[in-house]
Formats: sequence, structure tokens, C-alpha cells
Amino acid sequence: MKKYDFDLFIIGAGSGGVRAGRVAASHGAKVGIAEENYLGGTCVNVGCVPKKLFVYASYFSEEFENCKNFGWDAEKTKFNWHKLMSNKNQEILRLNKLYEKLLQESGVEIIYGKAKLIDNHTININESSISAEKILIATGACPTIPDLPGKEFIISSNDAFHLESLPEKIIVVGGGYIGVEFAGILNGLGVETTLIYRGDKILKGFDTESREFLSQEIEKKGINLRLNTTINSISKNDNDLLQIHLDTDQILDADMILYATGRHPNTAGLGLTEIGIKLDNSDAIIINNDFQTSIPSIYAIGDVTNRYNLTPVAISEGIKLANDLYGNNKLDMDYENIPTCIFSQPNFATVGLSEESAREKNIDISIYKTQFKHMKHSLSDNTEQTFMKLVVDTRSDRVLGAHMVGHDAGEIIQGIAIAIKAGATKADFDSTIGIHPTAAEEFVTMRNAST
Repeated sequence: MKKYDFDLFIIGAGSGGVRAGRVAASHGAKVGIAEENYLGGTCVNVGCVPKKLFVYASYFSEEFENCKNFGWDAEKTKFNWHKLMSNKNQEILRLNKLYEKLLQESGVEIIYGKAKLIDNHTININESSISAEKILIATGACPTIPDLPGKEFIISSNDAFHLESLPEKIIVVGGGYIGVEFAGILNGLGVETTLIYRGDKILKGFDTESREFLSQEIEKKGINLRLNTTINSISKNDNDLLQIHLDTDQILDADMILYATGRHPNTAGLGLTEIGIKLDNSDAIIINNDFQTSIPSIYAIGDVTNRYNLTPVAISEGIKLANDLYGNNKLDMDYENIPTCIFSQPNFATVGLSEESAREKNIDISIYKTQFKHMKHSLSDNTEQTFMKLVVDTRSDRVLGAHMVGHDAGEIIQGIAIAIKAGATKADFDSTIGIHPTAAEEFVTMRNAST
């Protein structure tokens, strides 16, 4: 007779939790998973997937302008928000069902409901107790709304995926991934958009020159970018228009205000501290290199640990943990050279070290960069520019970082990331024949270092 109901029980059916469950089950483990909201977690429902669909939708307004000098007549265009929302919802529903099917076919038992830890091996769900030899917490994170006067008027990025209609004028607050992406989406869909950020440059932590270049490009597209600006309070006038009171004593008006100023680990209500699981100052779960919490039988992966908050990282962590616990093919989890993309307009993708981080490590580096007008815009009136940059270790000739702002940057940098992960040198880049004519070929034709 088995001592526990499950070998592994997972709290949270997002990307990381689902993958961990499927891999563990493939190794013969009896696995259960609890989900309180929706299968697929943030990424599928209120994150990566619907956001990228919105990005695609928002590009069309610019494409209709670009096509004119290519011989197309696209004068009569009209955008229907409700149709986009309906089709987006259908796609998310399809993915929800797909996740359910994948779990069921893997032999993972799904339980819908709020889970709470009772002790080192017991979970309470829907007023029933379930025991497990090992427990994995993969509950992700959620948007944070600041505590300021008028916060009841604020919407989060989650709310933005369920708007009944688009506003005429919006203020987006936050200079990270989500704020910059939503500013581009809304601007592209015809909303008068202001992006407010308290810092002096958007996208803190990324390559400075690339950040500055992207700022110029998004302003050219019509986004009103206000840096070094903080909102003190929000109120509503008699005409139902929001009044945004700035620290500069200015007042801006808008129909809607979206905050994207941070996310908070979903640890509340799980009973973690009650049973002795340690959290850090941000309420994230503290784990060791084997994803163990302060209780050895309980593990955590993904955004709930607030370390590398990216969906592919959570998936990789889930695979590694499941293989470590139940498989014979243990994998190393390597957090170096993780590629990422901000789906701004234009895209900003990056992998490896920024120029600043390389210099902080006292590495003798050479910088190669280029700026040009994409061939696609040679016949259009679009003034968008593309920027590419390589950070190279002068002594070893290894390419340490690659950064791109421009069309399809994410698609291009994914390939570059493989080269950097493999330890490619600048000589390897130089000896690679480019595909002509493409923007990507510029990465193998930059011959002269700027510094």
C-alpha cells in the first residue's frame, strides 16, 4: 500500500507546472495538479500568447500605410476591437483545452480549486485533503497595483485583455516589458497613448544604447514618452475623464490608465509561512539550486521564485526538476545567455552581456554596431530604423552579447543566441555567409569596431 496519494502534486497549472507534471508522469510517477483559475497560467491566458496576438493586430495600421508605395490601395480600413477579442478568446479556449488534453493523455490528474498546504506532505483542495510525497509550487505571479489616491481607477495588464472597448486616450505607466509592449499595442490600434516612467530610460537593465534607440523609435510612431515622471494621484472629473496628477504639478487627462509597474509572486493564501517555508522580502519562495524550499519535500519553480521571470525558463526548470526526481537523465540548468525579446514596435531582442555589464566585469571588449533603414521601408514613407550591436571579448574574440532593435528582432536573435551559447567568435560570425537581402545578414557583415 502506498503511503501517499501522489508521488508528486503540483500547485499551479501554468507552463512550468504543466511541463513538470507531464515529464514526471512520463517517468512513471503518479502526478496530480491543482489549478485555481485557468490551464496554461499567465502566458497562455493573460500574457505571452494574447499579447503577441494583440501585437500582430496593432501592426496592421502601419502596414496599411507602408503598402501604398508598393502598389496597394488600402484606403478603406476599419478596425473592430470586438472581433479581435472574440477571436483571441477562441484561441485561448483552444489552448486551454489543449493543455487539458496533454495533461490527461500524460496521466496527470487535474483538480480545479484553490490549494493550500497543511503540512510537508498534505494539501487541502475543495475542503478535501490530498497527500503527496513531493509537492511542487508553480503558481507564478500577478500584476501589482500601487497604493496611491485614486488606485480604484487603475487597470492592470490582466484587465487589458478583457476590455469591452478601447479608450480614445490612455496613459500607460511603467518602463518594463509590459508597459512598453502595451504602449505599442494601443498606439498601433489608434489609441492616443502616453507612456510614463519614473526612470530616465525605459527597460532598465538592458543595453543602454539599444534602450535609447528604441525610445527614439517609439516616439517617432506617436507614443508620448514622459520619463523621470511620477504620478501622485488619480481623480475623475464631472465628465468621467481621469485626471492624472504628476509630481511636476501638471495634470494629464485620459479615459483609462494602465499600470505595468511590477508583478508579485502568487504566494498569498497557500499556507507557506504557516508550515515553515521561507519567503524573501518580495514574498517570493526561497529555493536552493535543486529548487527545494526550506522544507525538503516541497519545491518551487518559475515566477513564484522571482528569479528569471520568463516562460521558457519556467518550462526548463520544470523539465529539469522532473528529470532530477524521477528520470535517469539529469540536466544542468544554465541561466547564462538567456535570450529575450520585448515585443515593442519595433521589436527589441537581446542575448548575452550588454556593453555596460561587460565593462562592469572589467572585460576588455570591442563594440560592433550598425544602423540602417530596413529594405522593406525603401519604398514606403516609414522612417523606422534598425539597430544592431555585438559585444565582443577583445582577447578571446568570443561574442558575449547581441542586441537588435528592429523588425523581427526576436526571430533573428533566437538564431544568434545559439551561436553565442555555443561560444562563437567574431571570426565565426565574419566567416559566415549572409543571406541576401535580409536584415539578419548585417550580423555577419559588421567588420569595423566602433570602440
